[in-house]
Amino acid sequence: MSHDLAWAQSDVVPRIPCRRQSFRSRGPHVSRSSLGSVRRRFSNPLSPVKLLISRFMCLTIPPGLSLTSFLESPVLLSNMKVWSCSLSDATQNREGELLVNEKRELCLTHLNLSSLGLRGTLYNLNFSSFPNLLIIDLSRNSLYGTIPDQIVYISKLTHLDLALNNLSGPITSSICNLSRLSILDISTNQLSARIPPEILQLTSLQTLVLTGNHLSGSINQEIGLLSSLFYLDLDTNNLSGPIPNSVGNLSNLYRLNIARNHLSGSLPQEIGKLQNLQELLLGSNKLSGFIPQIVRTLKSLAQLDLADSSYTGAIPASIGNLSNLGYLFLSGNYLTGSIPEELGSLTYLSMFQIVGNNISGAIPASIGNLANMESLLFSMNKLSGSIPSTIGNLTKLTDLRLFMNNLSGSIPREMDNLTNFRYFLLYENKLTGHLPQHVCQAGTLEHIGASNNHLTGPIPKSLKNCSSLIRVRLEGNQLIGNITEDFGIYPNLNYIDLSDNHLYGELSSKWGQCHNLTYLNVSNNKITGSIPLELSEASQLGKLDLSSNHLIGKIPKELGLLKSLLSLLLSNNQLSGNIPSEIGMLSHVTDLNLAENNLTGLIPTQLGECSELLFLNLSKNILEGRIPSSIGSLQSLENLDLSWNMLIGEIPPQLGDMLRLEILYLSHNNLSGSIPSTFDDISSLTSIHYKKFGYFQRLKPLKKVLKTVENTIFDS
Repeated sequence: MSHDLAWAQSDVVPRIPCRRQSFRSRGPHVSRSSLGSVRRRFSNPLSPVKLLISRFMCLTIPPGLSLTSFLESPVLLSNMKVWSCSLSDATQNREGELLVNEKRELCLTHLNLSSLGLRGTLYNLNFSSFPNLLIIDLSRNSLYGTIPDQIVYISKLTHLDLALNNLSGPITSSICNLSRLSILDISTNQLSARIPPEILQLTSLQTLVLTGNHLSGSINQEIGLLSSLFYLDLDTNNLSGPIPNSVGNLSNLYRLNIARNHLSGSLPQEIGKLQNLQELLLGSNKLSGFIPQIVRTLKSLAQLDLADSSYTGAIPASIGNLSNLGYLFLSGNYLTGSIPEELGSLTYLSMFQIVGNNISGAIPASIGNLANMESLLFSMNKLSGSIPSTIGNLTKLTDLRLFMNNLSGSIPREMDNLTNFRYFLLYENKLTGHLPQHVCQAGTLEHIGASNNHLTGPIPKSLKNCSSLIRVRLEGNQLIGNITEDFGIYPNLNYIDLSDNHLYGELSSKWGQCHNLTYLNVSNNKITGSIPLELSEASQLGKLDLSSNHLIGKIPKELGLLKSLLSLLLSNNQLSGNIPSEIGMLSHVTDLNLAENNLTGLIPTQLGECSELLFLNLSKNILEGRIPSSIGSLQSLENLDLSWNMLIGEIPPQLGDMLRLEILYLSHNNLSGSIPSTFDDISSLTSIHYKKFGYFQRLKPLKKVLKTVENTIFDS
């Protein structure tokens, strides 16, 4: 995969999930907040466990009594010590509640054991012992196994929360007997099979959350019978088939989330009847057709996610009528046409993403009206023209991605008004002019990418002290600057490519203090001075490319300490001295290019220890002596270039052991003798360059051809 493609994919991050508003703020509920100082883990039998049970009472489970024993023997409740205790303001959310019945017996109605690290199956609980339970919250534990049929014994239950466990198997059809159930959340488990049709009998359901399981089959055509539904979350499953038309009967629906499934067909017109709908999340399915005009009737809509499907046609201008819209995700479709000017009316819009479509035309100037915009992602389209100056009005903007379009013209000066960037990605366009000087003024910038444009001028001064930087790609421009002065120390920096510019100055020893750096490329600039030995302190480096500059001095032996190095490219400089034997310590290096320098001395035998080498180029130096036989140990080597040196002696027969070798350059040396017979077994070899001007092309079996060229294969 090319670096450009990998970079693009890393920047097409999944859309930010729509902010899920907790249904627990509506109607009867049990909070998932911590029990504070009274909560302890049940895994320690020696610690007393307290359940907060009402506004002024606490219940203690004596040390040594297991949770299972407690739950299976409610008669023990009458023997528990109960005393008065006041609650702080922070614990006003009720976590449990005890009632006293006519027989003066304690009756548990609310049970919240969320986030306690509990392990085991639900079969350990004797549900018949708790006929008065209204609310059960066992979420965020490590419960496993299936949901037992015995759950029907708690028939008064209104709230069942088993989310974030490891429950598996099908959803039991017995759940339909919980006729009072208004909230059912069994999301983020390992549940499978179809959604049982019996669930449609739960006509009191207000919240149904089955997100993040392995549920399959289709959405029941009679889903509209659940007319009280407020939240319907079925996302991240394996559901297929169409969206039922009856969903239009869910007139109270606030949130419809069926994203990340395999649903197909078109968006039913009946959805337009959901006047209370605020969140419509259908992304990452196989839905197709045009974006229907009925979307414009959803006046309350705040979030619309149609991303990563197969929608075609233009973005409807009528979306501009959704005056409450805050999030609009249309990425990953086949949309065409231009960005409607009317979208500038969406003044509450904070996220607008159309990545990876075929949108063309100019970015409308009305984009500057979106004063609440934080994330503007238009990358990987066919947008043309200049970036409108009105974009400078978007002072809340933190994420701007316009990369891989056909944008041209200068980056507007008004962008200097935008100082809160985390992502600033404009690469692969035809932009000219200067980069915004204040792009990291707030010190929050993490990713900057403006590579492969026609940018000129200086490196932004605000980058020097921008310690938040993680990735920098400015290669392929005509930027000017002193690399010594324009860059600082970046503790989080992972990747930086400044190649193919007009940078000058010397490499700073401070690069060694970028301890998370894995990629450093400053090739094809005008950098002078020596290679700082402190680079060896950047111990995570995987690629170091300093080629095509004006570097002098010796190759620091300390580079051999870079144990993670995969690629060391120092070619086309003025480096001198010997090749350090410590280079042989780079056991993972695959590409070593020291060509076109003034290196002298012998080829170190230790290079044979670089067992993962694919490409070795030492050409155009002043290397002497014989070719080390240890080179033959490089079993993965595909390309070996030792040409244009002063090597003597015969070709070591051990080179014939490199069975993956494809190209061998030995020309312009003082070699003697014949090609060893061991080369007969290198079936992958396509060419041997051996004369001053010319090469042997492998057109037939090497053994036969060598007989005809045996006396003329070396330099005269």
